[in-house]
Amino acid sequence: MRIAQVAPLYESVPPKLYGGTERVVAYLTQELVRMGHDVTLFASGDSITPAKLVPIRARALRLDPLVIDDLGPHMLQLERVLQQEADFDVVHFHHDCLHFLVCRRLGIPCVATLHGRLDQPHMAPIYAEYRDVPLCAISSSQRGTLPDAAWCATVHHGLPLDLHCGVAEAGEYFAFLGRVSPEKGVDRAIEIAKRLGVPLKIAAKVDRRDAAFHSHKIAPLLDHPLIEFVGEIGEHDKGAFLGGARALLFPIDWPEPFGLVMVEAMACGTPVIAFDRGSVPELIDHGVTGFVVPDLETAVQAAARVGEIDRELCRATFERRFSAARMAREYVAAYTQLIGRSSKVDLERESREAAA
Repeated sequence: MRIAQVAPLYESVPPKLYGGTERVVAYLTQELVRMGHDVTLFASGDSITPAKLVPIRARALRLDPLVIDDLGPHMLQLERVLQQEADFDVVHFHHDCLHFLVCRRLGIPCVATLHGRLDQPHMAPIYAEYRDVPLCAISSSQRGTLPDAAWCATVHHGLPLDLHCGVAEAGEYFAFLGRVSPEKGVDRAIEIAKRLGVPLKIAAKVDRRDAAFHSHKIAPLLDHPLIEFVGEIGEHDKGAFLGGARALLFPIDWPEPFGLVMVEAMACGTPVIAFDRGSVPELIDHGVTGFVVPDLETAVQAAARVGEIDRELCRATFERRFSAARMAREYVAAYTQLIGRSSKVDLERESREAAA
């Protein structure tokens, strides 16, 4: 199958540091190539991939200090896809909704995986207009916020089985990995650690839009002997960071579409203490790979009991449910369905034209 993968340009594929969507695109692309498919990746030029790379710009947008506009490069990327559509059997987009503009112009099947939250009211008119665009969800929770969309599959993210190694022995600290933002709950993670007297290591990036929140709300909380702010880390540091932790704290306060860090923790054998929001109960088997809790008080109680979780079972659950190979197989099934549906429509149209 000839497959085009179209990644956002904010991060390289895979990202140098933080980045969820581009990381998933990297793992999916690698696995599709391993399966024998002919894959072309439209991404930034600093990406590293076994697929054929179509570089849209030399560097990813977020780490390029010279960037003043992020819309233009993405418009150029979509134009490149249109120019090369004859080379593909299917196009897989990974943007939020910008690509909807070109989906109706493509003469071949396409599908879009939506990686973000879908519940913002200002987006409703866009999704209502493009109800015919085939979509893949990354969780049932995310899918439920747009029940009338043209969903063709729900595919949980996956990681390569050899990316991280399971660590059988628990460490002495809690871990927080992600972004410093109100919805991610780093302040609640700090509170949990302080109440239990357990060290907390925070590996997180601070986006420009969250700088004020970090300065006014989080920075004052970091001046404590139990709290260590590590900063933003890349893929190669995650295994040791998560694997060395007693548990990952994931006290979110928003409808999390997926939460890749929970799967990364499981891959390391590290249990997760997570608030019952969004996709969390789909990913975490309560009492098996961690605890799904309703509030801060229950989170503190659960974190105190995290030693009851079998770390080897966490790793085994990851291997069974969240491999990149499983993710790729499910996407190939979706591609095949879309191509078959398109062929059927073409045959029906040709039959009508011949009868006329």
